[in-house]
Amino acid sequence: MVSQITRGIKISVLTSFEGTYFKNYKIHFAFSYQITIENHSKDSVQLVSRHWEIFDSLNNREIVDGEGVIGKKPVLRPGESHTYNSGCLLASPYGAMKGFFNMVNFTTTKTFKVIVPTFRLSAPFALN
Repeated sequence: MVSQITRGIKISVLTSFEGTYFKNYKIHFAFSYQITIENHSKDSVQLVSRHWEIFDSLNNREIVDGEGVIGKKPVLRPGESHTYNSGCLLASPYGAMKGFFNMVNFTTTKTFKVIVPTFRLSAPFALN
């Protein structure tokens, strides 16, 4: 698990290899990840959007921007957490993701970025 705290918001990530799939005559490696967002600040916050950079070992890079996470824009009061699961397909058995969440602080009404630390995606059969 990797974790990072930005402005009182802790992001923790767990990853898992889900298997291989053939799609459009190519093999794809499926990974899932679980993200937990914990509010250790004194203010209520809301996640409003996300930005991902997804890399694989073949030098492919994909950028994903969107509202919320899995169709939700969770509000976290002080001491609360939100966990969600998602996934991605890579063209190789190794890769990584990193990014950030745009959040709004309800006390100050200001938007701020919360860093999602780089997390590795690797198929266990490909490890030495």
